[in-house]
Amino acid sequence: MTQKINFSKTKRGVIIVQTMVFAAIAMVIIGALSSFAATTIKAGRITFNREQAFQAAEAGIDYYRWHLAHAPTDYQDGTGVAGPYVHLLKDKNGDTIGQFSLNISAPSIGSTLVRINSIGSSSVDSAYHRELETEVAKPSIAKYSVAGHNAMRFGAGTEIFGPIHVNGGIRFDGLAHNIITSGTTSYTDSDYDACTTNNSYGVHTCLAPADPVYPGALPPRPDVFEAGRLISQPTINFSSFTTDLATLKANAISGGFYRDAAGSGYVGYHIVLKTNDTFDLYKINSWASLGNCSSSPSGTSSWSIGTQTLQGNYNFPANGIIFIEDHVVVDGQINGARLTITAADLVNPIVNKNIIINNDISYTSYDGSDSIGIIGQAGVMVGMASEDNLKIDAALIAQNDRVGRFYYSGGSCSYKNRSIISLYGMIASYGRYGFAYTDGTGYTTRNITYDANLLYAPPPYFPLTSDQYTILSWQEIK
Repeated sequence: MTQKINFSKTKRGVIIVQTMVFAAIAMVIIGALSSFAATTIKAGRITFNREQAFQAAEAGIDYYRWHLAHAPTDYQDGTGVAGPYVHLLKDKNGDTIGQFSLNISAPSIGSTLVRINSIGSSSVDSAYHRELETEVAKPSIAKYSVAGHNAMRFGAGTEIFGPIHVNGGIRFDGLAHNIITSGTTSYTDSDYDACTTNNSYGVHTCLAPADPVYPGALPPRPDVFEAGRLISQPTINFSSFTTDLATLKANAISGGFYRDAAGSGYVGYHIVLKTNDTFDLYKINSWASLGNCSSSPSGTSSWSIGTQTLQGNYNFPANGIIFIEDHVVVDGQINGARLTITAADLVNPIVNKNIIINNDISYTSYDGSDSIGIIGQAGVMVGMASEDNLKIDAALIAQNDRVGRFYYSGGSCSYKNRSIISLYGMIASYGRYGFAYTDGTGYTTRNITYDANLLYAPPPYFPLTSDQYTILSWQEIK
């Protein structure tokens, strides 16, 4: 008996199965798409909230920079109490879109470095935070490796790693790793030779091929000026340092160490720095005899100690300021100290005072924890009987004269020729600095290394080049 199959019902069953399979696939796809869409929307919201939190944190940084521009010494947001300081962030319509919380770290004694920490969040979801931190400071003269008022020359073989600025012209025949700037457009190079003319560029080199005269096209010369050179830049006002000296004196009297003139029968003071945060103070009875040496200009003494009388041993002052109203000889070593030592007569300023360095001034650490500023109202000079291998770790400022060595000569003068002088720090000199002379006297080898730590942490109350805070660092914490 033959069985009859109903193909119509069979087809309907297959279609139902296929429909169910495709429906299941469609549901999986739709579910996956829905999940993807939801995830994308959530990620977009998270990104938006994080970005809004970042903008809020950055607004906090900008706000406090603005605050410091109007209240340079207020580190408590105008409240007079410790932070954090919370502010709402509003859009142009006045609607709150987020907030930032500020923590301000005031500068240490004698510094201008302010640390601003800002944590921002979005008003949509305050669970997301962004944290930024920046350091701002008023730049000091110590940001330069060499700064000067009068024209300067850097000879062949000179290698400088820090920035250089001179109000006058600069002849540079060595290698500069940082930018070199001059306050003038052109000048007369006083070191006349086949290269120089009356129209030398404010920053020029005589290394072959020598620069053209002004106003010819100035080549870049990366073989000499690796970071470039600029002319007609803002000048440094060395005369304004007089105000800084008055501030240093006031701080020395109120919370530092101050001595007036040594008095009749004395020619100055001698400070010997020690690694136990103390210093010995002597009154200098007389300068040593010139002996077989002659000096220039005529009448210049040896500026080396003859005899002296101990006055006592004293602790480094809490604010780091030592101010002496007389000539000062300085030497010794520090360990974890920050000092600014000044020699200046503000009572009778007709007679400007020198700081003399004849023996080593040295740091124990070179990570920025040790710092010495040496400021001479006249100059910062090296005397006759200076060490043959002299080391100076300090930032040096000569307000009205120069940083250098006095000139000593004579056929039998055993001190006229010295071997090596090594400076780790910076130089700011009103006059042309120099530790050697064209007749071969002075120091044969001169090593000058810029202390980059001075950029962020100059010596206490070191003279500033601007009243405005500038950003030193910026980073996102999280």
